[in-house]
Amino acid sequence: MALIKSVQGKTPKFGKNCYLTENATIVGDVIMGENCSVWFNAVVRGDVNSIIIGNNTNIQDGAIIHCTYQTANTIIGDNVSIAHNAIIHGCTVHDNVLVGMGAIIMDDAVIHSGSIIAAGAVVLEKTIVEPNSIYAGTPAKKIKNVGDDRKGVFERTAKNYIMYSKWFKEE
Repeated sequence: MALIKSVQGKTPKFGKNCYLTENATIVGDVIMGENCSVWFNAVVRGDVNSIIIGNNTNIQDGAIIHCTYQTANTIIGDNVSIAHNAIIHGCTVHDNVLVGMGAIIMDDAVIHSGSIIAAGAVVLEKTIVEPNSIYAGTPAKKIKNVGDDRKGVFERTAKNYIMYSKWFKEE
C-alpha cells in the first residue's frame, strides 16, 4: 500500500478509481481527482502548500510534485501525463498537457492546455507556456506548435494509464 501521510492536520483526499503503487508517497494537503494514478517511487508532497490534481492524470515513476511554503501551490489539470522523473514545483499545469521524462517546471510557471514540455526541458520560474505549443531545452523555449498529428496524445496517454492501472488492480 502507498505511503499516505497527514501533515499539519492535512490528509490527502482521493477521487474514485485512483491507483497508487505500493511505494508511491502522497502526503499533506493533496486533493486528487478521479481515475488518477501515482506510480512507483513517485512523490506528491503537499506539506508546505496545497497540491490540487484533476481527473485522469498520471504521475509516472520517480516523478516529484511539490510546492513552495506560503508562496506557490501546485495545480495540475485533467488528462495530464507527468512522465518518469519529472519535477513539478509550485506551478500551474492546465488540462491536456504532456510533461516529458526528466522535465522540470519551476515555481509560478503556467503551462497552458494542449502543450507538450519535452523530455529534459527546464521551464524556469514565471514562464508562461503558450497553449498548443511544444517547449524544449534549458531554459525551455517554444520550438513549434503542437501539430494535428499530436493532438490526440493527451487523451490517449491518459486513457492508457487508466488501462495500465487496471492491470495492477486485477492482481
